[in-house]
Amino acid sequence: MRSGFVKTKALIYDLYDTVSTSLKPLSPRNHSEKTKALFAVGVVSILWGTTWLASKKGVEYMPALQLAGIRQLSGGIFYIIFFSLKGYKWPSWSQLIRFTWMSVLMFVVSNGFSTWSVQYLPSGLASVIGAISPIWIAIFSLFVFKDTKLNLTTALGLIIGFGGILIIFSDYLDAIFNSSFSTGIMLGLIATMTWAAGTLFTVKHAKDLNPYYSLGWQMFLSGVILTIIAYSPGLAIPVKQIPMVSWLSIGYLVVFGSIITFAAFIYALKRLPAAQASVYSYINPVVAVIIGSMLNHEKLNILIAGGTLVTLLGVYLVNTGFKKSAAKDAIEASEENGDAEKI
Repeated sequence: MRSGFVKTKALIYDLYDTVSTSLKPLSPRNHSEKTKALFAVGVVSILWGTTWLASKKGVEYMPALQLAGIRQLSGGIFYIIFFSLKGYKWPSWSQLIRFTWMSVLMFVVSNGFSTWSVQYLPSGLASVIGAISPIWIAIFSLFVFKDTKLNLTTALGLIIGFGGILIIFSDYLDAIFNSSFSTGIMLGLIATMTWAAGTLFTVKHAKDLNPYYSLGWQMFLSGVILTIIAYSPGLAIPVKQIPMVSWLSIGYLVVFGSIITFAAFIYALKRLPAAQASVYSYINPVVAVIIGSMLNHEKLNILIAGGTLVTLLGVYLVNTGFKKSAAKDAIEASEENGDAEKI
């Protein structure tokens, strides 16, 4: 009896050694910083794509603004504790005021409305609408930054991007005239516009604050505001009545959508060029559309698939055109500085 146990134990150890040896090359410890950063981008690309369906399942059983408020409040508390332990000082009153404005734009309205939109829209379609934020950034930049010019690549991207949205909507013509569906579209569009406005506000004041430091405070403040909004007019249900599926959705959004994914994104952003780190924005909607179709039986056909790819192509061209314009401006500024030094 004992010899049989010893043999079984030895077999388990041998099996463990064999498996651990074969998997050793796949261990993150054995890869370069760049490889780890690329892996982090992959994590962001997939996980943020799944959050749309998680939100969709959560708001089926509770008000959207209440769900968004609990999510942001939980994620914000985690980040504040984390950065406090890292030695960051608490923000001043002026910084808190700035964080509040940023949180209203980027989390209260943008995240709140995008979460609200999936109450009326398929999660995949809502994600495609969310992906057009760079298009609004391009349009708003023309008014915010006087030196911004619309080059051919950016203009072509704007046309193609909106064209892709029209292709997708052409498959929903019967639903567009439905008040709930059109409400979802409007909420999604407002969310992308406010995210773009908040991004430009952040860029304009980037020298005055650390965006990673402000992230937790923005999430926390938006969570407080969303919760107050949700409870004041009776748009919330008692906590005891929130079903387990919604709590699981909130937990997934906090852990995977806010904590792990943001940490992975920051890790990648510090070690990769911005162009490589931001490739997630083209993959998220594709993941969301596929996941929504597979796990939630959302409609997926050639028009929706094709329209999604066309929209993302437009977003890519807009981003490419912006980078070219920024590089050109930098070169011209450098030449002007050089000429000034010669004079």
